[in-house]
Amino acid sequence: MTHPTSPPHPPLPIAPEQPWLAPLAGFSDLSFRLLCREQGCAAACTEMVSAKGLIFNNMATERILTTNAEDHPLVVQVYGPDAQTLGRAMDLLLERGARYFDLNAGCSVPKVTKTGSGAALLREPETLTRIVATMIAKAGEGRVGVKLRLGWRPGEDVLPDLAKRLEDLGVAWLTLHPRWAAQGFSGRADWDRLARLREHVTVPIIASGDLFTAEDAWRCLRQTGVNGVMFARGALWDPAIFRKFLSLGPDGRPFHATPIYSLGIVRRHMELARTHQDDRRALLAMRTIAPRYLRQFPGAKHLRTQLTRIESWTQLEDLLDELTVVLNETTDLPNEDAS
Repeated sequence: MTHPTSPPHPPLPIAPEQPWLAPLAGFSDLSFRLLCREQGCAAACTEMVSAKGLIFNNMATERILTTNAEDHPLVVQVYGPDAQTLGRAMDLLLERGARYFDLNAGCSVPKVTKTGSGAALLREPETLTRIVATMIAKAGEGRVGVKLRLGWRPGEDVLPDLAKRLEDLGVAWLTLHPRWAAQGFSGRADWDRLARLREHVTVPIIASGDLFTAEDAWRCLRQTGVNGVMFARGALWDPAIFRKFLSLGPDGRPFHATPIYSLGIVRRHMELARTHQDDRRALLAMRTIAPRYLRQFPGAKHLRTQLTRIESWTQLEDLLDELTVVLNETTDLPNEDAS
């Protein structure tokens, strides 16, 4: 049964030319999601939301769920160990206005799996399917997806049967990171498994894993036949990956970000963080994020190091001004605006 106050919403954009932003723990906050949307992200996920944290009014959970009217369509990714807990969390999320949901059954981080959540659910398919059935009953058709891995470890290949069961329950999409949970992020993502899953079910499949560049994503689409891609670490290192990806599509013109363009990305992220968070937590996040965006530029190593030590927004602005001078002196490429 759908939530009685749920207004009609269009289906989520799931297509090769509609790239998604993955849930990135510690990074996929409102300011980063808005930044990626400006670069061409078609749909974004929140960081993982603990169902228990939501039920017990955890402050960290509240921060994760901060959103606004521009942050749409938004998928709330949740995790938890059982259907009862997820059902209570879904009621709370629906009351807050959330409309699209993703169950994380792929996180391999020990603090998540030891609670029976995340990728641990791959070892308990009956529990996983009960959770998904509960979520769909609460949210309605077309609003619930599941993030999966291949299984817990090689030899425990539950994916084909599990995916079919989830399709029969009515999931709207499946996201597959084609590594085993025991691998973490080591080794290489097995894109051939994406192709096999595409042949096994008809529900839309979104690819995740080793999509570090726009070229990686298009190669994955051509190789596997999946319906869409989800950028994680690729977006974390370069939010312009969405614009680059779209520029390589059938109707696009190849886009190459100049150093000044990427510096504009840093400035825009700072503006969004100050507008929507403006606290020490946001500033500390920028100390990690800004050097990543500028990691490949010659002549800027010293200033990138200084970025990791900033203590105020004013100090960050001053360093970005210095970096602008350095970049203008070391490149002949035209200045471009990132916004």
